[in-house]
Amino acid sequence: MSIEIRPVSPVLGAEITGINLADGIDDHTFGVVHQAFLDHGVVFFRDQEPLPHEVQVAFAERFGPPHRHPAAPTAEAHSAIFVIHAHRDSRVANGNGWHSDVSCDEKPPMATMLQLVQLPEGGGGDTLFASMEAAYAALPEAERQQLHGLDAVHDSEHVYRGRYADRGVDDEGAVYPRSVHPVIRTHPETGRPSIFVNRSFTTAIEGMPDEEGLALLRNLLHHIERPEFQIRFRWNVNDIALWDNRCLQHFAIWDYWPNERKGHRVSIEGDRPFQDPDKLEPAATGIRMSKGRLV
Repeated sequence: MSIEIRPVSPVLGAEITGINLADGIDDHTFGVVHQAFLDHGVVFFRDQEPLPHEVQVAFAERFGPPHRHPAAPTAEAHSAIFVIHAHRDSRVANGNGWHSDVSCDEKPPMATMLQLVQLPEGGGGDTLFASMEAAYAALPEAERQQLHGLDAVHDSEHVYRGRYADRGVDDEGAVYPRSVHPVIRTHPETGRPSIFVNRSFTTAIEGMPDEEGLALLRNLLHHIERPEFQIRFRWNVNDIALWDNRCLQHFAIWDYWPNERKGHRVSIEGDRPFQDPDKLEPAATGIRMSKGRLV
C-alpha cells in the first residue's frame, strides 16, 4: 500500500494509512511519519496489529530516548511501557482532564505514543486533542503581548500523591516534580509558538500577585479549551495515536464506567521549554478572527 496522510481537521490531526507499525518501518517511512507529526501535531494509525512492547519502544526511540513517568507503574516486561487501564475498581482514569503529559517535569516529554488494546463495551473512551498553536494565534495581539516573557508554575504533588495506590505504588517519601516554564513556548523543531499552560498541572503565574495571576490563568485556560481548537478521536481496538506534547493538550474522556479501557503508552524525552523572542509571530490557522476576537 502507498502511504496516505489525510487531515482530520483544518486545525490539527491527520490519519496515516499504508503503514503497519508491527512490521517496523524504514528510514524513508519514518521521515514521512515525522514530518506529518510536525505538520499536524497528532497522527493516527488505524487497522494496526497489537504491538509487542519491544516494537512499540523501538519505534518511539526513533524520536529519542523513552521518558520515565515520575509516578505511574510500568509494565513488568518493559520499564518504558506505561499501562493505561481503567475499570470498575479504578479510583481515577489516566488523562481524564486537559493536560500536556507531565508538564511538571523540568524536561517534559516531547511526544507520547498510545495503542489501545481494549475498549469499553458500548462505546466511550474517546480522546480530545487541542492545538495550543491555534489557541495562541486566536488571542488578540494585545493579549499575546501581555503573555510574552511570563512564566508559569507546573506542579504535580496534587496530581500524583496517592494516585496509583490501587496499583501497588507506595509513594511515601516520594518527591514529585515542580517546574517553571514559559507561558508561551517555542517549538524546538518547527519554531512555531504555542500556549504552554494546562488545567491539570499549572498552578500559578510566576512573579504575579496570587489574585492577579490566578485571574489571568483562569481566563487563559477558558480560552484554550474552546472547541474551535479541538478534535475528537474515536478509537478502534489496536488504533495508535502519536501526539506532540510541545504544542497540544489532550483529554481522555472517562464516560464508560464501570466498563474497561486498556492500552500501552510510551513517552519520549523532551527538552526544557523555552521562548524565542524572535519567533512569536502566530502560525496561520483556519479560525476566523474579527476585531481580535473569534467569530
